[in-house]
Amino acid sequence: MYTMINQEIHPEELQETFNEKGERISPVLPEHIKNFLIDIDGTICDDVPNEEPERMGTILPYPDALAMLNKWYDEGHVIFFFTSRTEAHRPITETWLHKHGFKYHGIVFNKPRGGNYHWIDNHIVKATRFKGKFTDLVVKTHEIEVFSE
Repeated sequence: MYTMINQEIHPEELQETFNEKGERISPVLPEHIKNFLIDIDGTICDDVPNEEPERMGTILPYPDALAMLNKWYDEGHVIFFFTSRTEAHRPITETWLHKHGFKYHGIVFNKPRGGNYHWIDNHIVKATRFKGKFTDLVVKTHEIEVFSE
């Protein structure tokens, strides 16, 4: 499903965790390391629909996206692309990412199309909506939807 590029995630970086019954559950990364799941189209480059794959090889990356993602990678964070492109688009996508110098750990293809995502997970999920420019992340407080108790 994914390809490791340059830097591998070493199992010793994962920290064992346990539930309230003392049973082992899925391990987690140390708090200082983030798992970034980053969209491609409309986020690191202009939006190219799957129906026009010939454009996927010629589009230019957003310079601030390239710089910031590579910075995060160099800081030890995990960079995965999570895209609505299909497996058929893997060769052109990987060639494009390498051509432009993106550092990353892997790509997950076939994200559902259409937006309006609502991610439910047993781990903390922080969502940041891309609005045109990559910069350092800052902490802000906003209203969020949560499950009622």
